[in-house]
Amino acid sequence: MNRSTACLAVLLALAGCTQEQQNKLGRDIQNWTGTNGVLEIYSGDKLVRRFLKVDKLSTALGTDDNVPRSYRYGYGILDENLNFVADPGEKKVYFEVGGYGSYVFFENPH
Repeated sequence: MNRSTACLAVLLALAGCTQEQQNKLGRDIQNWTGTNGVLEIYSGDKLVRRFLKVDKLSTALGTDDNVPRSYRYGYGILDENLNFVADPGEKKVYFEVGGYGSYVFFENPH
């Protein structure tokens, strides 16, 4: 099978999927390849923390009951001076964000 035939087969298979199945496939690929994500945390309308190079946010699950918890967690570089650059000395850290907090997660446009 040549490359163009393989591409056509993949496109036809995707066309048969529901939108939710296509979204899930996209998320699975993104989880495998990683994302250059940014997480911004707000207090009211003020930006108070920014994490760079975040691969993904994960939902915590209970150890015994496997029930989703009300917070998300991940790893990223703490942008201490909020300049959108991973400066020397700014380190990769673990973080958690509550399910009721104000935060935005997006792909880094830079």
